Amino acid sequence: MTDTKEKETVELLQVNEDLNSLEENQSPLDHRDEVRVVNHQLERRICRKFDFTILPLAALMYLFNSLDKSNISNAKTDGIETDLGIHGSQWNNMLSIFVVPYVLFGPPVSYLIKRFNPANVIPLTMFVFGSITLLLTSAFNYGSLLAGRCFIGVCESAFFPGILYYLTMFYRRDELARRLSIFYGAFNIASAFSGLLSFGVFQIKDTKVKGWQYLFIIEGGLTVLFSVIGFIFLPRSVETAKFLTEEERECAIWRIKTDSSSTEKLTFKEAMSIFKHPVYLLWLLQEFCIGVPLNSYNNWFPQIVAGFGKSTVMTNLYTVAPSVWGATALIIMCFCSDYLKIRCAFALTAVTSTLIGFVVLGCIDTQTNLGPAYFACFLMTTGVAASSVLTSTWYANNTPNESRRIAIASIGIPIGNAGGVVATNIFRPNDAPKYTLALGISAGFGGLAALIICTITLFMVFDNRKRNRLQGVKMTYRDVPTYMLAEGPNNPSFRWMY
Repeated sequence: MTDTKEKETVELLQVNEDLNSLEENQSPLDHRDEVRVVNHQLERRICRKFDFTILPLAALMYLFNSLDKSNISNAKTDGIETDLGIHGSQWNNMLSIFVVPYVLFGPPVSYLIKRFNPANVIPLTMFVFGSITLLLTSAFNYGSLLAGRCFIGVCESAFFPGILYYLTMFYRRDELARRLSIFYGAFNIASAFSGLLSFGVFQIKDTKVKGWQYLFIIEGGLTVLFSVIGFIFLPRSVETAKFLTEEERECAIWRIKTDSSSTEKLTFKEAMSIFKHPVYLLWLLQEFCIGVPLNSYNNWFPQIVAGFGKSTVMTNLYTVAPSVWGATALIIMCFCSDYLKIRCAFALTAVTSTLIGFVVLGCIDTQTNLGPAYFACFLMTTGVAASSVLTSTWYANNTPNESRRIAIASIGIPIGNAGGVVATNIFRPNDAPKYTLALGISAGFGGLAALIICTITLFMVFDNRKRNRLQGVKMTYRDVPTYMLAEGPNNPSFRWMY
């Protein structure tokens, strides 16, 4: 045991000496193996500590974020429209207006998250939107529900960008997708849990308190509880994580410095200059295209399943299995993506499976072909979450500077949610219960996303080859420490990860 520990210490000291040498020589081409020099046993121990401390809390927090955002769809199946006098296009308008603060407040709230630390700000915003969900039990008309949903949109706007940025403070680039999948899998579990919870709650017979009010009370209360737990237990950084030994802390700092982040301070203008590069603009368009089928699923999945012709209780129960499978498929894809260190192929697979699911549901009679229709729901959920996670991971991996990374995440992820404006307005009341037009449009945006993924990938392949040819080397993204790449693609030594 002592020999092993001494060996780890010697290797870590060698790592630090190598980094110092790299800084003095200022030449990444002469030190292309630096980011691979590591004691894997020590790294695994560090990752296990992060996995058991950070991921469970982050996943639970995002689960309740997803519940508070999407429970409105379950409430619709219990007659909230009738109880609050909502009619005509008001329901679609409410879902659309929710997206507006969600998109507009993403960048400023993300700035606050970076400025005051994600572990401080994220639990605070969670406490606020959980409290608003509790207050929505007293909604008495369309206007009161609309106001509450708008404030929830403001508070939830930077939740996912903030968590994405937070995880990059602890994990290497090729460790990120599978961790993010576990965290984001809470989104699918939330759909399943909400369906099960709704199944039980909507059977309560109470003349004074409606089923949807019970749903808001339970989910809002749990959100507030876990926000307090998150604030207390989430570590603020690797430097201050109390559960790490001094040796582990030094190695953890080195890991992030060499294969995750460049902490060079940039002005707001310098951080936003990332969007001058066409690849980052294409990623924004990809986010929007993925956002349409994602929000179609988020806001309308119970209504799509209602087209099967089942009762309210059975409709909510039917949403459970596809949602659980979606979480399982997400984790499988992201683990494989990290293991193979490939993003593009898995993002394309995810988008394509979701596209096929929407097409099948739009082309068949779901009541007479219940089996194929239900299978199409599984196809839809196979990639609806994975496509979003892999896209976010893809551009985070290719943005070494922290300021630029929070910039693209705070704009890209809200733009993805802006797809909800399209999604909420294509599901027209007069198209119910089939919603053929909406399913077709959602599939079309998925097809455009697949085309963009192929375009970005081809550019990265040829650009990496061009850079290698000009420098007379054969390098990949793993051959240069990220702390040297604050300039991003403008640095000749930069290599794309795809």
